[in-house]
Amino acid sequence: MEFFKGDKIYDFMGKRYLFISISLFLIVASLILIAVRGFNWGIDFAGGVEVQVRFEKPVPISAIRQEISKKFPNASITNFGSKNEFLIRLSVKNASSSVTNDIGDTIRRELQKLGKVEIRRVNIVGAKVGGELKEKGIKAFLLAMLGILLYVAFRFEWRFAVASVIALFHDTIISLGALSLFQIEINLDVLAAVLTLMGYSLNDTIVVFDRIREQIEMSRGGDLAQHINEAVSKTLSRTVLTSLTTFFVVLTLFLFGGEIIRPFSFTLLVGIIVGTYSSIFIASPLLIWLKFDIEKYRKKLMEKRKKREEKEKLRKMYEGGVL
Repeated sequence: MEFFKGDKIYDFMGKRYLFISISLFLIVASLILIAVRGFNWGIDFAGGVEVQVRFEKPVPISAIRQEISKKFPNASITNFGSKNEFLIRLSVKNASSSVTNDIGDTIRRELQKLGKVEIRRVNIVGAKVGGELKEKGIKAFLLAMLGILLYVAFRFEWRFAVASVIALFHDTIISLGALSLFQIEINLDVLAAVLTLMGYSLNDTIVVFDRIREQIEMSRGGDLAQHINEAVSKTLSRTVLTSLTTFFVVLTLFLFGGEIIRPFSFTLLVGIIVGTYSSIFIASPLLIWLKFDIEKYRKKLMEKRKKREEKEKLRKMYEGGVL
């Protein structure tokens, strides 16, 4: 199945300044959003208590706030998917003063006068643990970037590695900007989604880079922009088809997966769109700005090929008893 004609070459590099301008705008906007609005840290990172409650019949959220504020004045209460289900968040201060008691039982007693209530879930994280999780999450992200840089540099060439890492930073910053814009709760699931997107985006980028390398090896003439246009055009149907199928699966999770999985699926939705865009329009043009030299690369490939041929020749001579 092909969305685009296989023999048609699209001039992506001719419009690279437009794409880079769009990306720079999105990155700057994302950084401003992060600086101004910040993140909605979940209790995994901020610490505190989360209690999910469900009433038998719909109850006004104002009535719940009135009852809970008697015991926990700084509690945050929001709807959780339906009119009779709510999520109650308590700050670290409130949690630490009550953690020796059963918070679920305490909240149930406070809310019983509003109707039959069920405690669905209680999640408690201390402030110290939350800080450690945040620190480890940042370390995991940086180590993943370093691993990707080394892997791509070993498999291709250092300019390919730098281009892929810049594209990954591009995807991550814009995805975090979307999380800040919509104030999506950032928890361990969202961190897992971000790391997943790094692998997904890198896979798309590697496919394009692999095609560029093949294009350079197969042809003897042409400039880098021409080879990139041909490589991206030939992988365009594959990239779009893969991204669309993944997008529809994640969209189903987002629409029907429930509130608990919604931050995870939202992060994946944004990341799939941004990652596909960067693989086509950002990663490849970076090779031009990094002054990737086709002739030098071809010489390196020829030297590697000669070394392999010499090793193969020596191996055959050894097997034949010549040495």
